[in-house]
Amino acid sequence: MAMHVGERLRAIRRQKGLSLHDVEAKSAMEFKASVLGAYERGERAISVPRLLRLSEIYDVPSDQLLPREMLDGTINLDEGGRTVIDLNGGVTIDLQRLHGLEDPDAAILSRYATSIQLERQDFNGRLLTIRRDDLRVLAAVLGRSIDELGMRFSQLGLLAGSTH
Repeated sequence: MAMHVGERLRAIRRQKGLSLHDVEAKSAMEFKASVLGAYERGERAISVPRLLRLSEIYDVPSDQLLPREMLDGTINLDEGGRTVIDLNGGVTIDLQRLHGLEDPDAAILSRYATSIQLERQDFNGRLLTIRRDDLRVLAAVLGRSIDELGMRFSQLGLLAGSTH
């Protein structure tokens, strides 16, 4: 889970145009660049009070520092603490990341995403929500279960908000 939170922390920091050293300076050395980097890489778990403090420094609501998948129930942990991706409600993928991948699964997914965009007349080009029924079809095309498809999305870094 620390990796997912870290990815979101990095995404927000970059959106704000800040380097790790900028945050260190802006926080008056409260957040050392090396520690913040460890949070972002998922090497170190961040506490709730520190997460709240970062939201103040970044001037964003605290829930924005959590991966969207955590907020909508897409990412959960199983009994062993392993990440489980729940695609029952659909999933939002990063189209820019998808189109930059050279992977057989990504090529199929890219063609399928394009057909969804055409059907919906949705051409924002950044994000696409793939609905549950579409996920079932995609899983069948790729010869995977829905759970395996979720893990594959995660491996490819396609879940919106991911910075792999």
